[in-house]
Amino acid sequence: MIYCSNYKIGLEDIGRNNEATNKALLAIMQDIACLHSASVGYGILEIEAKKRAWMLLDWKMEVIKRPKYNDDIKVETWSRKVERLYAYRDFQIKDKEGNIIVIGTSRWIFVDTDRKRPVRLTADIADLYESETDKNVFLEEMEDIKCGDYLFKKDYCVQRRDIDINQHMNNLSYLDMAYEILPEDIYNTKVFNNIRIVYKKEILYGEKVECYYEEQNNKHIITAKSQGKINAIIELS
Repeated sequence: MIYCSNYKIGLEDIGRNNEATNKALLAIMQDIACLHSASVGYGILEIEAKKRAWMLLDWKMEVIKRPKYNDDIKVETWSRKVERLYAYRDFQIKDKEGNIIVIGTSRWIFVDTDRKRPVRLTADIADLYESETDKNVFLEEMEDIKCGDYLFKKDYCVQRRDIDINQHMNNLSYLDMAYEILPEDIYNTKVFNNIRIVYKKEILYGEKVECYYEEQNNKHIITAKSQGKINAIIELS
């Protein structure tokens, strides 16, 4: 089952050259994923009653052609495959001519919100999403990000604006944090068309996050740690 929705790039979505930011594109993907789940009975409004929620583990996005202000776009998403504990979801964004301009993939777990533990994805849940097992936007699965020696460390203090409805740092705020850590010259001159985010451990309001920056093979990697554990790894290229 391919779930579709139309969007328009608004003023809040754009940055340089009046083009959509990476955060805006990821936000659109996140939004349509939630809409798809809502259409089969597991949306945001059902969490309290069903005590079940989807939690994002991995993002990967590639921008082929960046949409601009006031552009109409069509966004498609589908369940690609469901394993015992993991569900994989792909995305593609098309311009008004039907050209694919952005692609993305993601990995999720289904969580019992009372027990704070993953729930096994049984057939009755998986069947609701009607996976498109032969439709992949990337040829290969997401690989782990390999970290090396960091060049510097910078602290980031989590703000109220970073927090989501679950009282954790919002998925998109990790990208904001990474941009704050980038060296000034890199932030001001680079356009990142490839985004990779791995979520390891939740971050809460008020936490001081230690962010370690490194550069390898034209990839800019920020590793976020708190209380001695890795929270997330963000790779920009």
